[in-house]
Amino acid sequence: MNFEHDFAGGLLRATSSDAIGTIAINNPGSKNAVTAAMWRALPQAVRILTDEAHAHVIILRGAGADFSAGADIREFDSVRKDAETAVAYEALNSQAFTAIRHCRVPTIAAIRGVCYGGGFGLAAACDLRIAEQGARFSIPAVRLGIAYPSDAVQDIVNALGPQMAKVALFTGAPMSSEKMAAAGFLLEEMEADVFEAEVSALAHAIAANAPIALHSSKLAIRAVIEQDGDLLREAEVIGAETFDSADYAEGRAAFAARRKPHFTGR
Repeated sequence: MNFEHDFAGGLLRATSSDAIGTIAINNPGSKNAVTAAMWRALPQAVRILTDEAHAHVIILRGAGADFSAGADIREFDSVRKDAETAVAYEALNSQAFTAIRHCRVPTIAAIRGVCYGGGFGLAAACDLRIAEQGARFSIPAVRLGIAYPSDAVQDIVNALGPQMAKVALFTGAPMSSEKMAAAGFLLEEMEADVFEAEVSALAHAIAANAPIALHSSKLAIRAVIEQDGDLLREAEVIGAETFDSADYAEGRAAFAARRKPHFTGR
């Protein structure tokens, strides 16, 4: 099923093909800075890809040469000018981070160029992260005199580790893709000529598997990370449902026939 939908006046684009959804931050003239309208639209984009396009995996990426320079600072004089407006603005940030973190299908951040500020937070909220060599990472909030959203900090600590997260948040200094790979933030750091192929191969490998089983696995991993017993029990319930699913029957039949299975999420 091929699917396309624009949000925020085309600054955010959701597409899907072969059960692989893509959310493109489409503001390359500003290094894919994220406006308030784009923050607001991100949860809608995630929802439409999972609920209407039936994507089995979602790739989050930037259009052109960069992943994202983060929140569009040019808006701050109006949307983040004081504590009152900042609360409303950061609620949009939080909803976007949560939509990605809690997305029921696996998410992949495909990172090239700059991955700064809120863009870093979006990448950290994804399940997996692959970067092109030469990508640059930074969380410059302290250099602007503001605190980074607390829920995004949790994602960063989980993805980067406590000590490197402290360095990133305390200094605001840029870090290389090599350093981020060594810290475990990146699954892989790829050369430019193989980057797209590797991202596509990973997405196809995930999308080929049974959606209900993927959902259960993702919930179980979240439960471990968040130390959430209720979430673990939810994962167990969904996991038990897989044994009565059409996908389990298809998986067994495909194995017996030595062919690739065709999973439908039922």
